[in-house]
Parts: sequence; C-alpha cells; structure tokens
Amino acid sequence: MTEPEHRDESPEMVAEIPVHDDAGWLTDAFIAAVHAAVEAGDSAEARRLAGDLHEADMADLVDALPEADRPVFVQLMGDKFDYTALTEMDEAVRVKLLEDLPAADIAEGLGELDSDDAVYILEDLDEEDQAAILDELPLSERVQLERALDYPEESAGRRMQTDFIAVPPFWTVGQTIDYLREDKDLPDTFYEVYVVDPGFRLVGSLALDRILRTQRAAKISTIMEEDPHSVAVKADQEEVARLFERYNLVSTAVVDDSNRLVGVLTIDDIVDVIQEEAAEDMKALAGVGDEEISDSVLTIARSRIVWLLFNLGTGLLSATVISQFEGTIEAMVALAVLMPIVASLGGNAGTQTMTVAVRAIATEELDTRNIWRVLRREVMVSFLNGSLLACLIGATAGLWFQNHGLGIVIASAIIINMFCAGLAGLMIPMTLHRFKVDPAIASSVFVTMVTDVIGFFAFLGIAALWFRLPL
Repeated sequence: MTEPEHRDESPEMVAEIPVHDDAGWLTDAFIAAVHAAVEAGDSAEARRLAGDLHEADMADLVDALPEADRPVFVQLMGDKFDYTALTEMDEAVRVKLLEDLPAADIAEGLGELDSDDAVYILEDLDEEDQAAILDELPLSERVQLERALDYPEESAGRRMQTDFIAVPPFWTVGQTIDYLREDKDLPDTFYEVYVVDPGFRLVGSLALDRILRTQRAAKISTIMEEDPHSVAVKADQEEVARLFERYNLVSTAVVDDSNRLVGVLTIDDIVDVIQEEAAEDMKALAGVGDEEISDSVLTIARSRIVWLLFNLGTGLLSATVISQFEGTIEAMVALAVLMPIVASLGGNAGTQTMTVAVRAIATEELDTRNIWRVLRREVMVSFLNGSLLACLIGATAGLWFQNHGLGIVIASAIIINMFCAGLAGLMIPMTLHRFKVDPAIASSVFVTMVTDVIGFFAFLGIAALWFRLPL
C-alpha cells in the first residue's frame, strides 16, 4: 500500500471536514474521523488528518479521544506528533499517556523540545519512569535534563531553557552578527545575547535591536548593559514573575551561586507561571487543593475533605455559641429567622477583604510598611458598608416584625460583625504569612469562623440584653 501524496492545504481542506467550529474548538466530526483512523490502525489517515494541527489543538484532540486510543494515536502519528502538545494537557492525562508509551518513543520526542518543555513533561513522573526515559537520551541531553530536575520544584532552574547565546565582551558587533548567522546549533528563538567572562560569569546583556543598530566595528563591551537583570537558579518562580512584571522584561538570565550563566527565562515561560500561580491561589482560597479537571472522583474527594472537616469543626464552634442562647431564641422566634443574615453579611465582607489581602501578600504589595494604612482603610470601608446595610436591614426587620427594637438589635450586630470582618479579613492572612503558613490555603476557614462566631454572639447577646430575654 503506497503512502498518500502529501498536499500543502490546511487541515480543514485536507480532512474535507471542518476542523474547528465557530468558537475555535475541534469539531465532533473531526474528532470522530481521527478516532476512526485510530481504531482502524491507519497511520497514513491519522497523519493526514492531524499532522498539521497546532500543539494546543493536538492536546485537545488527545484529551477528546478515549483513554485507550491516546497512546495508539501518538504512535500512529510518529514524527508528526509534536511532543510540545504534552505541555498543554492536564497533568493526569499527560502522566497516564506517558506511562502507556514506550520510553524510547518518549525520549525521541523529548529530544526535539526545548529543555524547559522537556523538564516540564518529565517532572511529574515518578523516579523510575524518569530514569527509563532519560536512559534512552544521548549523554549530553540526559545530563542537562538531570541537572534541571535536581533543582527545587517551582524554581527558576526548573523553568529555564539551557539553550542560550553567550559571547565574550571583546568581540565586535560584526563578529557577533556573523556568529548568529552561521552557527547552526543556536536556539531558534532568542531575544537577548548575554556577555560572559572566561569563567562564564555573567557580565552584561545586549538586546537584539541594539546589535542591529550598531556599527559592525563597535566592541560588545561598549554597548552592552553592564548590570542586567538576572535571577538565581533556585529562586521561586513567583518571585521571577514579579521581576518580569516590575521591569517589563522579555527575557532574563539565570545564574548559579557563582554568578555563572546557566540558563535563560523568557516571557512565554513566565506567562505560564502567572497562570499557574493565579489558579493555585484561587483553588487554595476555595480549599480544593491542586486538582485538575481530569482527576478521578477519589482524588478530588481526598483533596477537598481535609478543609471540609476543618470547616465542620468551626461550624460546631458556631453552633456551640448559638446553643448558649437557647432561651433567648425560644423567647423570640424572629431571632432565628434573622440570625443567618448577620453571619452571611459578615462572611461575605470578610471574604472580600481576605481576597484582596491574600493577593496583595502574594504580589508583595502588602507588608509591614503599609499594613496600618491598609488596615485603617479596610476598617473604615467595613464600617461604612456595615452602617449602610444596618440601616436598610434594621428598617426592614422593624417593619417586618412590627418591632423597632428588633431593627436596632440587628443593625447594631451587623455593624459590629462587619467591623470585625474587615479586621479579620486583613489580619488573619497577615498573621498566617508571618508564621510561614500559606494564607491562600488557611485564611478562608478562619475568617468564616470569626465572622460566624462574632455575628451570632453579637446578635443574640445584644437581643438578650435589649429585650431582657433569658439565656
């Protein structure tokens, strides 16, 4: 059977079915056609259909196929499968796929990737699977990846590319341009040229536009930036992202403890970091852990149950406070009707302040220098909003139950709880951060506990005193 003649049309024309719908997603008809090719073991058809897909679309296609078809599809695609697509997949899908593929095939695919993408794919595997794949790589590539995997997780060393361009300061611009044009082993994409001394220590950097606008005879040392932004190889990736944001960087050098150049980070790496850190904080605030949409029911349940159990404990504490006012509630049933309003408003107000505080701590916008100014602001905001809501709900409750005293009681409780919510929403994350506890993970439970306990205690306590009700 002869291979079908290759045609240069786009995937849409070759497949004779629409690849993307109006929203840019892969169509069901296209996915079904690929699935049929995989079921038939037709490599030529699979390559014809999906060979020209972008890496992100390739990842979506793999995810849409049945689990058993995924490794078969990758093998049928052969060299047409871009392993960069693995970086676009959920972790659970990627790890399962790698477990089902031969180590030799994976090593061949990783050999075509940038080092940072290869490390990203390997780092989630267990040591045994990593070793099996690394053993299939050439020695130089294996040593390079093993060194990167030895760096801490979520560090600059894990994210950096080890392919970069470095020149000595005594070269001329002309020599540098000729080197960039003639050397075939240089990275395909780069934004800066780094300047190093004989010990490979970083001494400067040079943007490409500066090179192209300078006469060929000029020395690199005369036009380079002598104090380039650089990051330590063990620096946390979130700190690196803040550096990019603060100084509007496109790329930056990564250096070891001796200031030797070991890699480079580019803006496309940092965009991924920003997205990951934002998603991590969002999930942590909700107490859902580091779960993926493709995780199993058991995995997700296990990641969520811990904070739900902790929340159950704080709920029992709130119930204990309520139980101390059984006589008060029995004497005036209206208190039971209005009680959730006080706790709910306090909880929402506390969550608003807490969310702003946690994000400000993560971006280093909030620290001991400005904590008191921010605290005064949040307390005043809570007091103003609490006063407005107290007037509205107090009037409503008074008219609803024909009891103006009840309106005064709930209004007073709301002001107190909103004030405390603003205070707790800021101070709890700051306190946790001071004791090296991630405020994104633990803050919400404690803030909810404070607003519930204070809300119930203030409302029922004021009611007992105002109406002289039994406890």
